[in-house]
Amino acid sequence: MLAGTPVLVLREGSGRSRGDDARRQVLEVAKSVSEVLRSTLGPRGRDKMMVDGMGDVVITNDGATILKEMEIQHPAGKMLAEVAKTQDQECGDGTKSSVILTGELLHQAEALLDEKVHPTQITLGYQRAAERALALLNEITRPVGPSDVEELKRIAMTAMISKGVKEFREGLASMAVRASKEVVEEVGGQLRFDRKNIQIVKRQGGEIHDSELIEGHIVEQERVHPEMPKLVEGARIALLESALEIKKTEFNAEIRIQEAGKLEGFLQEEARQIQRLVDAVVASGANVVFDEKGIDDVAAEHLANAGVYAVRRVKRSDIEALAKSTGARIVARATDLDPKDLGVAGRVEERKIGEDRLTFVSGCPRARAVTLLVRGGAQHVVDEGERSLVDAISVVGLALEDGRLLTGAGAAAIELSLRLKDYAATVGGREQMAVDAFARGLEVIPATLAENAGMDVIDTLIELRRRHKSGDLHAGVDVLNGRVDDMRATAVEPIRVARQEILGAVEAATMLLRIDDVIASKKSGGPPPPGSPPMPGGGGF
Repeated sequence: MLAGTPVLVLREGSGRSRGDDARRQVLEVAKSVSEVLRSTLGPRGRDKMMVDGMGDVVITNDGATILKEMEIQHPAGKMLAEVAKTQDQECGDGTKSSVILTGELLHQAEALLDEKVHPTQITLGYQRAAERALALLNEITRPVGPSDVEELKRIAMTAMISKGVKEFREGLASMAVRASKEVVEEVGGQLRFDRKNIQIVKRQGGEIHDSELIEGHIVEQERVHPEMPKLVEGARIALLESALEIKKTEFNAEIRIQEAGKLEGFLQEEARQIQRLVDAVVASGANVVFDEKGIDDVAAEHLANAGVYAVRRVKRSDIEALAKSTGARIVARATDLDPKDLGVAGRVEERKIGEDRLTFVSGCPRARAVTLLVRGGAQHVVDEGERSLVDAISVVGLALEDGRLLTGAGAAAIELSLRLKDYAATVGGREQMAVDAFARGLEVIPATLAENAGMDVIDTLIELRRRHKSGDLHAGVDVLNGRVDDMRATAVEPIRVARQEILGAVEAATMLLRIDDVIASKKSGGPPPPGSPPMPGGGGF
C-alpha cells in the first residue's frame, strides 16, 4: 500500500507462497512424482497403463516413457522429468533409479529441515557426498572390453530385465551386442560409440523372436517400377542427390509449338536427356540406385530394362546411413558417377513386412551402420521391444567406451552407502548430517527392489550390510529368488549409468531445496486447464 493505494507488482490474481510453505510444497510434488516410478523398479516391478486424450494406450514400465506420457504440469515435477530425460539421453538406462533417488534425497532432507538444519548446509553436504561417491565408484568397478561378449550380454540383459519383453531378452541382448560392436570405432586410441549408427525399424506382425539384425540398412520404400528385379546379389550401389528426370524451372514457363514435327522433336530431346542420365548410371556399373529426389517414369522404365533396382525420394538420413553401411559416396549428379563412387552390399532385396514393402540392403562387408528390425504381435509389444533394444544398445555402447562396469541389483548402492557413512564421521559441522542422510538415501534402491519382490525390506537391508561389511562387494538383491546373493553374473551396468544417476539426483535435489519462493502468475484468457495442480492464490502452471 502507498498512501492507501495498492501497488500491484504481479498480475492481479497471481499467487505466491514463501519460506517453508513454498519449499515443502515443491518437495511434496517432487516426491509424489518419484513415488509413481517406485513400483516399476526391478524385474518384479509392475507396469503402468498410460491413456492419452485421444484414447491411445501405452503399457510400459520404462521411466522416461512414463514421465513423458504423464504430461506433468507442475514445475517441480517437470524438473524430475528432466532428470529422467537427461539420464535417458546420456545413458539410455537408469531413468527410474535417478528419479527415485532424487525423491529419497528430498525425503531425507525433510527430516533435516525438521531438525532446523539450514537448506544451504544440506545442499553443501549433498554435494560433498556426491563428490565422494563418484570417487568411490571407481574403486568398486572392474574392466570390460569388446572381447568380453558374455559380460556385454549381461549388461544388455540387465537393462532389459524389467521390460515387458524380458522372456526374449537373451536373443535381443545378443542382437544389441552384435550391433554395438559393429558400429563402435577407435578414435585417438579410444573407442567411440554413436547410437545414431544403429537404425531401428519396427513392424507389427510375427513374434519378438522374429526380430533380426541387418548388417546394412532398411529403406522403408519399395522399388519404383514393377519390372525391376526384386533381388540383386552382389549389389553395386549409387547414391544420388539429384533427380533422374527433366529439371523443372523455378518459375512458370510456357512453351508454344506451332508445328507437329517440332513437338515430336521436343519430346525426343526430353527422352534423349533422360536416356543420357540413365546411361551414365548404367555405365558406372551401378545395379542399385537410391535417389534423394525423384525418378521420372520414363527413367524408371529404362532402368528396369537395364536390370537396375531403383528407389526414389529416399530420406537424407537414409542416404547418409547407406553411405556408412556400403561405403558409397553421395554424388550430386548422375553424369558425375564414377565406379569408385559405388558402394557394395551382398544383396539388395524388396521384402513385404506386414502391409508394407521395404528395401533391405544387407551383407555389407565393412558396415559402420546397422539395422535392427523389431517384430511383435501387437503394436505395444513392438514399441516395448524398441524401447528395450534402445536401452540395451545404449548401455553396451557405454561399456565399450568406458571399459568399466559395476554390479547392480543394489550392490553398488549399498557399498557406497556404507563407505559414505564412514566418510560422514570425518566431516565437521552440520554437513555431516547431510552426508549421512545422503548415505541413507542410497539405500532406497535395494529397499525398493526388495519391496517390489515381496521381500522383507528391513531383513534384506540388514543382510546386505552384513555381507558388504564382511567384504562381499557384489552382494545384491536377487529378486527372482527372493534372497541376497552375489549378483556379478546376473546384474551388471556401466559405471556411467551410476555416475549420471548420482549427478542428476543431486543437482535436482539441491536446486529444489534452494527454493523459498513460488510465484504463480495468473494465466491470461481464463482459468487454468483441467488437471493443472492448484497453486497458492489461485494461480496455476
